[in-house]
Amino acid sequence: MRFLTGGESHGKGLTVIVDGFPAGIAVLAEAINNHLARRQLGYGRGPRMKIEKDTVSILSGVRHGLSTGAPITLWIENKDFPAWEGVMSPEPIESLPDSSAAKAATDSKSYSRPRPGHADLAGYWKYNHRDLRDVLERASARETAARVAAGALAQCLLTPLGIRIHSHVIQMGSFTGKAAQASKHNWQELQWQDFVAQSDANPLRSLWDSAETQEVIAYIDTVHKAGDTLGGRIEVLAIGVPPGLGSYTQWDKRLDGQLAQALISIHAVKNVTLGDGTSPVSTQGSQYQDAIDVNPDDLAITRRSNHAGGIEGGMSNGMPILLQLEMKPLSTLRVPLDSVNLETMAPEPGHFERSDVTAVPACGVVAEAMTAWVLANAVLEKFGADCWEDLFASWQHYHTRLKRGAAKQT
Repeated sequence: MRFLTGGESHGKGLTVIVDGFPAGIAVLAEAINNHLARRQLGYGRGPRMKIEKDTVSILSGVRHGLSTGAPITLWIENKDFPAWEGVMSPEPIESLPDSSAAKAATDSKSYSRPRPGHADLAGYWKYNHRDLRDVLERASARETAARVAAGALAQCLLTPLGIRIHSHVIQMGSFTGKAAQASKHNWQELQWQDFVAQSDANPLRSLWDSAETQEVIAYIDTVHKAGDTLGGRIEVLAIGVPPGLGSYTQWDKRLDGQLAQALISIHAVKNVTLGDGTSPVSTQGSQYQDAIDVNPDDLAITRRSNHAGGIEGGMSNGMPILLQLEMKPLSTLRVPLDSVNLETMAPEPGHFERSDVTAVPACGVVAEAMTAWVLANAVLEKFGADCWEDLFASWQHYHTRLKRGAAKQT
């Protein structure tokens, strides 16, 4: 299963094509729109979030609410496009009805001062662009809306199997707060629904209490007034993942490697770690490894800890998968850093384009989508990818075999 996205930040919209999605899975626009709305949550977002109210149109691959096995095409309209129609027109400016106005608008939106930390300069060199907007429009994090739509499809596959994925913010800038990380909780005691509701209801998508939340909001406001930006740290959890997804047999089949690649491909993400936050560098093996216990009554295997984050030897081990990722401060600053004008080669401040103070809460939703995509692919690889009935039958057989294997020991 694979997906491709197309579209520009201020173009007509975003297209997602998903190939290899099994037939017979319930797919509703409402389920995708729920995740698109969650991506727009979070204090510190820019004015664009007041313009865009992302909704998806399913153009192919779904009939009467069920996937057909054919490629699924999704479309997300950019509501802001009318204000950019002349600037982003695919037609030559000379052929437009009001070419003089379009040219003036295009000239006013063109820029040649790359932003430090953005794709501007490297993209300028790589593709031989003359207008850095050609880089900005595709390199923009607006593309993550398309990823969230693809990930929502993956969750349509995972949810009926009991696999749940959610994220929350555990650090904003230098602030970590007193709240324990969700990975420290025993998921048999903490209701998953409560965790999801509590974190999504928080304006920072965090488990911080109200006093801590207000402290971080004031922190974000201070950074905003200074014309600066903030990064942060996010935790992603996946529960209900069976043992045996991924493989130790080849480097590119290792589940941890696939997850790390998917997450670090998200805009502005600079670090990805696997595990509950306990550093393997600062502890000894006897303290870090997750000791194995067996219940004498039913021979169920349990772990005393989950420092490994649910993956050993490139395979899921049945424990919750725990991931953390760090998002750098955004590179578009209201008080720009020093840069250069590529037309004159004279020193000038970098370009400013409307942006967020922080997008860490939204990044968590994108991380959920990418995690879901990797796990869904691992499920299809192990249990079959043609249709839901065959996949689910294989899933049930595998779980029966695992239980039967334990029963044989009695």
